[in-house]
Amino acid sequence: MKKDLKIYIAGHRGMVGSAVWRALEKKGYSNLIGRTSKQLDLKDQKAVLSFLEEEQPAAIIDAAARVGGILANNDYPYQFLMENMQIQNNLIDGALKVGIEKFIFLGSSCIYPKFAPQPLKESYLLTDSLEPTNEWYAVAKITGVKLCQAIRKQFGKDYVSLMPTNLYGYFDNFDLKTS
Repeated sequence: MKKDLKIYIAGHRGMVGSAVWRALEKKGYSNLIGRTSKQLDLKDQKAVLSFLEEEQPAAIIDAAARVGGILANNDYPYQFLMENMQIQNNLIDGALKVGIEKFIFLGSSCIYPKFAPQPLKESYLLTDSLEPTNEWYAVAKITGVKLCQAIRKQFGKDYVSLMPTNLYGYFDNFDLKTS
């Protein structure tokens, strides 16, 4: 991909999104776009579509999500499921509607069954039950993976899913209730 093409990084201020931003800048990408949640509510379908129509990025990297640890997932299951589906669905569907050819969806290894054999393989997805402490987040992320697969299959677009694991770094959250 040309280094001057416009790339939108959703979640560019979070731990993963900011790391992606720094890595792309280091590689010489000069036309990166980011919006804070105050500037663009990714749960608002119309706002997302308007933003994508206006900006017309060549590619989207979706690192945006409602995230948290075991306690947060347990205490707020509805929010983890609904907000993550809204965010990713609005971005993925908006990208398709606007004609964006490249989309990278960042998921999580928690989408795989709790007792999946190691090392994990893609074929293990949906073969057994999930870890109950983060199933709400995992179910949302599984729908994002499947949306990207469906778009690749039906429309031939370059929409892919990546599952980072064991994340740790700048901007990580160590709060006992929300980490």
